[in-house]
Amino acid sequence: MKNIAVMFSGNGTDFQALIDGQRDGKYDGKIVVAVTSNGSAYGIERARQAGIPCYVCRKADYESEAERDRTIAGIFQKFDVQLVVLAGYLGILTAPLLEKFPRAIINIHPALLPKFGGKGMFGLNVHTAVIKAGEKKSGATVHYVDGGTDTGEIIMQRALDVLETDTPETLQKRILDEIEHPLLVEAVAKLCGT
Repeated sequence: MKNIAVMFSGNGTDFQALIDGQRDGKYDGKIVVAVTSNGSAYGIERARQAGIPCYVCRKADYESEAERDRTIAGIFQKFDVQLVVLAGYLGILTAPLLEKFPRAIINIHPALLPKFGGKGMFGLNVHTAVIKAGEKKSGATVHYVDGGTDTGEIIMQRALDVLETDTPETLQKRILDEIEHPLLVEAVAKLCGT
């Protein structure tokens, strides 16, 4: 059984999908700790309800992102973390964290990478860009995290049709509900060996 850390910045719906997946026995792992970059994120309440220790590590509280990532790496080592899942974490990880957990940090991205990844491509920005480009398909990608932004090796990917009637909001909701949440749980199960 792998010890899992989850990092998030907002509402934590991907985090909730992982909590539910653990409860339902969908993967051979246990979420032992969570870290958020946002002290008012609703994901903190999700952690509390699930009995998961949650640490707030705001960018403003550290001299550099590397300093923050050193602190986070220390927290994860204290909990003997073997897999780190970025579940809506709006931050670019730096060497102190990446080097402590090589090929053990994954991210979920709400598009079919390598398209629509990189700086500024998060939330509704992604879905707006997909519709504006006239794409016929979109979806979500789980990938390893490396030193770039959405550039790591793809682990799993799933697509759905972009409808002519889709708005960024409707496309986001369909991808979250139909693809992103189940895909993230499946990827964690795959990496936990279940």
